[in-house]
Amino acid sequence: MSPLSRRAFGALLGGTAVAAAAGTAATQEVPFSPVANNATPDKPNILFIFADDLGYGDLSSYGHPDIKTPNIDRLAAQGIRFTDAYSGSATCSPTRFSLYTGRFPGRLRGGLAEPIPSPNQLLGIPVDHPTLGSLIKSAGYDTGLFGKWHAGYLPWYSPTKVGWDTFFGNFGGGLDYFSKLGLTGEYDLYEGEVEFQDLRYYTDIITERAVEYIGRTRSKPWLINLNFTTPHWPWEGPGDKAVSDELSARIRAGEKGVLQHKDGGSLDVYRTMVEDLDAAVGTVLKKIKDSGQEDNTLVVFSSDNGGERYSNNAPFSGKKFGLQEGGIRVPTILRWPKHVKANQVVTEPVYTPDWTPTLLEAAGAAPHPSYPLDGANLTGYLLRGEKFPQRDLFWRTKGERALRRGDWKYYRGTDGQDVLFNLPADPREQANKATAEPALLRDLKASWEKTDATLLKYPG
Repeated sequence: MSPLSRRAFGALLGGTAVAAAAGTAATQEVPFSPVANNATPDKPNILFIFADDLGYGDLSSYGHPDIKTPNIDRLAAQGIRFTDAYSGSATCSPTRFSLYTGRFPGRLRGGLAEPIPSPNQLLGIPVDHPTLGSLIKSAGYDTGLFGKWHAGYLPWYSPTKVGWDTFFGNFGGGLDYFSKLGLTGEYDLYEGEVEFQDLRYYTDIITERAVEYIGRTRSKPWLINLNFTTPHWPWEGPGDKAVSDELSARIRAGEKGVLQHKDGGSLDVYRTMVEDLDAAVGTVLKKIKDSGQEDNTLVVFSSDNGGERYSNNAPFSGKKFGLQEGGIRVPTILRWPKHVKANQVVTEPVYTPDWTPTLLEAAGAAPHPSYPLDGANLTGYLLRGEKFPQRDLFWRTKGERALRRGDWKYYRGTDGQDVLFNLPADPREQANKATAEPALLRDLKASWEKTDATLLKYPG
C-alpha cells in the first residue's frame, strides 16, 4: 500500500492535532517506518494497558473535542498511533480471552460468554491452558496483573492459576468504584485470591499498586497487564462518593441491575472519568521514566471494545456488543523508545489477538505448540522492515459476524443480511457493495465460515 493511500492520508490529516495535544516539537505524524538496522531487542519490560469500554473517539488524540488526555496523547506522539486497530470481540471477557490466550474466544467455552456474567465452573481460562502470563513467565519474567480480570471466577479460575505471579484487582465485569460491590452484590477486590478491603477510588488503588510494582528492585524484566475499569459504568468519577453510597445502598437492599446505572451519568461525568484515566496512565508512565526503565519498556494502550452510552465512537456506526466499527474499532498506541521511532501512524488493520505473538517474540518466549495462536506476529513489521502480514480479521458473536480483509469488510447483523463495505471510502458502513462485488462477498463469507467451523458452537 502506498504511504499516501486514502487511509494513510486521512490519518495524517489528524497528525497536527495529535502532536499539538502531546506537546511535542513535531507538527505532524508520519507514516510508519522501522528503525534502520534495528538491533535484536534486549528483553524489554512490557506494559499492556486496557481501558474498559473506551470508544474510538474518546481521546483528544483520536479527535474528541472536549475530553483532554495529554498523557495518553504524549504516549502516542512518542511512538505509534494505530488508526485501524480493533478489539478481539465486542465485549469485555471475550476480548480478554483473545489477549490472554492469543486465540479466538470461541476456542474455549468461557470465551462463548459475551461477557461472563457470574461465577460458573465452565466459564474461564482452564488452569492447564498456556497464557500470555505463563509463556512470558517461562522466558524469565516477573508477571503481574492489576485491575479487571474477567476471565473466570474463584475458586476455579484466577490470574495466579495461569501464569501471573502477582494479582491485585477484581474478578467480575464491573464493580462500584468505591464500595467494590460487584454485579450480584458481592465484594470484588482481591489480593491474589484473598479479599482485600480498600474503599478508596478504584482507579487510584490499582494505579498505586502498579507504580509500587514497577519500582521494586528485581533482577528480571517484568510483564504488567494493567486493566482499568474506567470508563465502564457505574458513572462515578473520583469525586462522586455520594453517588457510590446511593448505588451501594440500593445494591445491598437487593435491587437488581443497579451497577448498570441506567438512571445516572452524564457527558460531564464521563469526561471526568476519561481524564482521570489519563492522569492514572501518566502516573504510571512517570514512574517508568523516573526509575530509568523507559527506554526499553514496551507499552501498548488499547480498549477492550467500543464504547457505549456516553462514549464517542465517531466517526463510526455501532457501539459495544455489536460488530459494526463502533463496537470493535478502538484507540491503540504503542511506544518502545529503544526500537520504535516517535510520532508515527500505522493505518494497517491490527487487533487484540495480534499482540499476544508480538509480545511473546519481544520477550523471547515461544507459543505452546499444542495451542496455535490466531493472531499475526507484528514484530517483523515493527522492527525488521518486513511486509505487514496480510490475513483476515475474524469476529463472531451470538448474533453477528464480521471479517475484514484489507479495505473490505463482510458483515452480517441481527437481521441476517450479508453486506459488504469498503471501509476507507465508507467508514460509517452505509453503502452496501454486495451487489457490485458479489464474488468478493462470496469469498469473504466463505472465509468466515471456514474459520467458524473450527470453533466451539454456542450453547443452545
